[in-house]
Amino acid sequence: MLHRFLSLLPVLIAFGCNGPVVLLPGGKLDGETRPVPTDWAFAGDYGTAQLETRPGDPYSVNIVYTIVDGSPFINAGDTETKWVKNIAADSQVRFRLDGVLYDMRAERVENPATIAAFARAWTSQSLFRRNPGGLEALWLYRLVPR
Repeated sequence: MLHRFLSLLPVLIAFGCNGPVVLLPGGKLDGETRPVPTDWAFAGDYGTAQLETRPGDPYSVNIVYTIVDGSPFINAGDTETKWVKNIAADSQVRFRLDGVLYDMRAERVENPATIAAFARAWTSQSLFRRNPGGLEALWLYRLVPR
């Protein structure tokens, strides 16, 4: 089994150069770029998309999003991930949903009322999602048009 995985690893890495593959990060995302919608109802309440950070040297990941008050939110919980560090350096991101790219900006959310609204939506999605409202450090972002 391990041998089979190792033989597929170069293929997975090659695909990762054009975006993330499962848990492996990738590079620049491709797809049709469209204006940021004013209504995200088509995206459902939550789902999985791709996020590209670090415009000068693109780094992309698969990420879970949640729509709260009509805006997509992304959450790293209390883990300062690589994509979080990239956003701290440059808030410009690209969000790819169903093959369509949106040029956006990630705004860190620190308002307690907004965090509480996100927490209600987030924890309602699965029994396995812990409430981010009680975390000492929280990396939660709202994606907004540039």
